[in-house]
Amino acid sequence: MARSAIVQEYSSSTPTLTLDERTALERQNNGIPRPQGYRVSWHANPAVEPHHFGQSHPMKPWRLTLTKQLVMAYGMHHAMDLYLARAATYEEMADFHKTDYLDFLKQVVPGDIENADQSDNVARFNFGDDCPIFDGLYNYCSLYAGGTIDAARKLCNNQSEIAVNWSGGLHHAKKAEASGFCYVNDIVLGILQLLRHHPRVMYIDIDVHHGDGVEQAFWSTDRVLTVSFHKYDKDNFFPGTGALDSTGPNHPLNPGAHHALNVPLHDGIDDDSYIQLFQEVIGASVETYRPGAIVLQCGADSLGCDRLGCFNLNVRAHGACVAFVKTFNLPLLVCGGGGYTPRNVSRAWAHETSILIDAQDIIDPHIPNSVSFRNHFGPDFSLFPPLSEMRRLENKNSRPYLASLVQAVREQLRYIQGAPSVQMSFIPPDILGLREETEQEIDEETALIEEEREEREGGGNGVIRARNSRRRELERGAGYRGELYS
Repeated sequence: MARSAIVQEYSSSTPTLTLDERTALERQNNGIPRPQGYRVSWHANPAVEPHHFGQSHPMKPWRLTLTKQLVMAYGMHHAMDLYLARAATYEEMADFHKTDYLDFLKQVVPGDIENADQSDNVARFNFGDDCPIFDGLYNYCSLYAGGTIDAARKLCNNQSEIAVNWSGGLHHAKKAEASGFCYVNDIVLGILQLLRHHPRVMYIDIDVHHGDGVEQAFWSTDRVLTVSFHKYDKDNFFPGTGALDSTGPNHPLNPGAHHALNVPLHDGIDDDSYIQLFQEVIGASVETYRPGAIVLQCGADSLGCDRLGCFNLNVRAHGACVAFVKTFNLPLLVCGGGGYTPRNVSRAWAHETSILIDAQDIIDPHIPNSVSFRNHFGPDFSLFPPLSEMRRLENKNSRPYLASLVQAVREQLRYIQGAPSVQMSFIPPDILGLREETEQEIDEETALIEEEREEREGGGNGVIRARNSRRRELERGAGYRGELYS
């Protein structure tokens, strides 16, 4: 008898099965074993799931509920070490974020969006349609950040080889600014933990949006290499950053120059093209940089049919990126990110969980009958719906263009000239302080150059200021129409 038939017969004859009994049955029928030779840890807190950004807002934290239901229905949780994520402390989040920003997060309430006394802070910290103020905002941020911090610590303590926090991956948040549905940058906080133990950390981002917040946080150090695959359109697609030639401040005093790799893509990239591009870029990057650990952001808005996305990727192709990164056998922190069609987000993250525990060939593509909210996955009830056929977009990424991206990345990697050597200590060097010092030196030198140019050209500095103002507006996540409503 087929597995699904067994489940259906057993469920109909025993309608009072508890959730644990139903998932135990799935475990028995699927036969999912714990991975041999390495450990996978799952970090989550159900208190994240009920938070609500607003009726019309694309971000739906209950996609985590769907993901958890799929993982448990297949019995995959039996193959992992499960941890109830604790909330990150104020001090832990202050390792990156400014205290006045955290203070605002801690005390702000929804009514403050219209409060004249708070209007300056609301504007300064970039709250609004993109980043609304909702009940429990600080609790929400501290919980998803705590999951990533704890996952990183399990890797550092050799308690896990792969650590998963699907509630994390909020890669747009800046040091003192909310951006693109992100308030606290848990990825930066997780990387800071990893740098206590590993000389070099590599960050990989497959969200459809550029991982600008993480890139900016580390663009003044050679201890972090960031690689982002994303849709790029400076004027029409959020956040408007991540051009091919944007590799961090290229300044002789900046050790992080050329350690930000961007792979800008056009609409409609398909499975085969994306997988080949990803493997060539990441393979070359790992070979050159030789990281001690990898952080992989698995934003699912790069799937086809996403509410805000514009690619033609299917669930298996998205998962193929996870499978490829896993082959390097390095400590791996996996987190979520974007994804605005919840049923497809949960499909992708459940499939990628199965990859991480070596169960991708065991689980049934037909979603089990024991899944709560199973109606969300109709009418086919498949883990792998044909997303690329349901909304087919023209692939505007030609083969010569993709080849040029690979060539450009290889050229950038030549500047690294092998992995940098790092003198290790328990507490890493003050990376964020170094960034501020480096940026201050760059700004001072730039100001002198601009003053000289203004003297020569008689007022040309105004053009430069206008261009810089435009760049800052793009980075603020001002809520482009394509981001909120496409």
